Amino acid sequence: MNIELRLATIKDIPALEELIRASVTALSAEHYTSEQIGSALKHVFGVDTQLIADGTYFVAEIEGRLAGSGGWSKRTTLFGGDQSKADGIDSLLDPAAEAARIRAFYVHPRWSRRGIGSRILTACEDAARAAGFSRVELVATLPGEPLYAARGYEKAEPMQLETPDGESLPAFRMTKSL
Repeated sequence: MNIELRLATIKDIPALEELIRASVTALSAEHYTSEQIGSALKHVFGVDTQLIADGTYFVAEIEGRLAGSGGWSKRTTLFGGDQSKADGIDSLLDPAAEAARIRAFYVHPRWSRRGIGSRILTACEDAARAAGFSRVELVATLPGEPLYAARGYEKAEPMQLETPDGESLPAFRMTKSL
């Protein structure tokens, strides 16, 4: 299996939206209710165009098809797509004092558990390190937590991702030193 990584572009947004829906719907079904998944897709999970603009969002392709995506951020937003940013302010982090963010990981169900997430995560950690960060943090949903734990991330605290329609998804804030 030949996985090709590249930086995402604005032209990738329609394919990313399809990937996110397929990934969340299939891979979250064992962990969350259909109501939680639907609400999260509407209010939380989605494309964050700031990651694409910053050149910190990767896509993985297999045979020319989008198989996964994920990124890192030098900005304060910890999770969520464009639709979850109420105030629009996403200021820069200080690499000397703050942790970079690992963000928006999605793998197509057809390609799950085949190393795509790990490959993207390595690229993100390497890029964050090169940008001067010595720590990273993320919010892991229940289906993503095993990947991050296997890659050395530690649970810092449990969280609830609350949505405007009253749904709530258990998750974890996780951290790692680079």
